[in-house]
Amino acid sequence: MFTNILTLFELYPFSFYLTVVIFSLAIGSFLNVVIYRFPKILEQGWYNECREFLADELANVPAKQQQLITLSKPNSTCPHCGHAIKFYENIPVLSWLWLKGKCSQCKNKISARYPLIEATTAALSLVVAHQYGVNQMTFFVLLLTWGLICLTMIDFDHMLLPDQFTYPLLWLGLLININGQIVPLETAVIGAVAGYMSLFSVMWLFKLLTGKQGMGHGDFKLLAVFGAWFGWQLLPLLILMASAVGAIVGISLMLFNNHQREQAIPFGPYLAVAGWICLLWGQGIWQWYLGLIL
Repeated sequence: MFTNILTLFELYPFSFYLTVVIFSLAIGSFLNVVIYRFPKILEQGWYNECREFLADELANVPAKQQQLITLSKPNSTCPHCGHAIKFYENIPVLSWLWLKGKCSQCKNKISARYPLIEATTAALSLVVAHQYGVNQMTFFVLLLTWGLICLTMIDFDHMLLPDQFTYPLLWLGLLININGQIVPLETAVIGAVAGYMSLFSVMWLFKLLTGKQGMGHGDFKLLAVFGAWFGWQLLPLLILMASAVGAIVGISLMLFNNHQREQAIPFGPYLAVAGWICLLWGQGIWQWYLGLIL
């Protein structure tokens, strides 16, 4: 049956692209939940671990009452009035447009961020489907794409790149390259090590010179993810692209948004965007760049 579906998609590419768009819109809706709830789940876990570790010291301190949060519970509600969101109010993009961006009960605004993430997930998934076609590699790159969307938004919101996302993506990249689907396994392993150690070395050098922590450990792991996927050769291009975009954004924030130099800026989103571009078009960009400078 699965083979028949793939054959159908090959015969009728439009049906393949339409399926990817519809499915990725639903995935985008789920990503909104993950992006909002997963940091809360982590915080809840950290709090419980601290209470357990400091049991004696906190014996007489009343515990903070917390509602257990998972990715499935509690049900989605309006943050303003607590209205339980119906299934027809949760259709990706369309429900937001139908409700005119407002809660059906209290009429408070619903952030445009939710449909934007859904639409972006669908758009990027469509690009991946067009680039890789009807094969298993498309599915793997879609998993990476969805993971990067989560990591980007969580890092923007909380300056955090959770290991629960970076490690599975790292192992997935190495597994894909066991048979050299993108690069030889040896190149992938060297890429993972080089990706991690390059930023790790920069962080420690910066810390020795300034006494400040200039970068989070999640950034090392994210660069290791891309090294595992497409090897070490494109890592210089990735770092160059991410640093250039990060510098432009940082300078713009200081000039137009009164952003202080001491305020930290998440680097993960720029790594994620640059890495995704390198995975899809890195070889062509690298050849163009070498031709330009040489």
